[in-house]
Amino acid sequence: MTSMAKPSPRSGHSVLYFDLGSPYAYLAVERVESALGYMPELEPILLGSIFARRGSGSWAHTDERDLRISELEARARRYGLPPMAWPESWPADWLRAMRAATVAREHGLTAAFARSVFRQQFVDGQMLSDEVIAVGCTQAGMEAGSVLAAIETDRVKNALRAATDTAWEAGVRGVPTLRLAGTVFYGDDQLEAAARTDTVPSGGEDSVLASASDSAGSARAGQ
Repeated sequence: MTSMAKPSPRSGHSVLYFDLGSPYAYLAVERVESALGYMPELEPILLGSIFARRGSGSWAHTDERDLRISELEARARRYGLPPMAWPESWPADWLRAMRAATVAREHGLTAAFARSVFRQQFVDGQMLSDEVIAVGCTQAGMEAGSVLAAIETDRVKNALRAATDTAWEAGVRGVPTLRLAGTVFYGDDQLEAAARTDTVPSGGEDSVLASASDSAGSARAGQ
């Protein structure tokens, strides 16, 4: 059944930045509509490019990997989501999927596509592939062949790069990040904080809100 959540007066100013390779972004995309009461705009960006700009990479390649995976699985249980599964050799290359998400955004179908691809990865345990992308396209109402052709074009490649550049300039330093009328909330555990401030007028200057552990560099809320 289609969601009938009432849009917030500020819903037009909210953007959730995500990368399809991030399990924290998966949790955020699954929960953001229920947390806010409406679906924000979903903006695909290249997390690898964010890593390069900030000078640090993913926890998935560190000694924290097992601890983070356990915590993600516990969060999914706490949120009432299906048990998480992990694709073989995750993380891998998901650039083509992100370009497909960019095409989905052009058609206003980002949420449906992203949810399908996230679930195929982190519930079904499938590696990102053209087959996974094709299923996501079909479930979102797009013709898979046309999307797979479009992701080879400079137009789509440049659009994804531009979206990442714009996100960085807006203060995005990882995913998931929710930008709400000038305030940046980093981490899937910040959605409720965003909801509490959603009807409070912005002070006019940008700010970044994240958990204390995020600020200390040991956050387990995003990538």
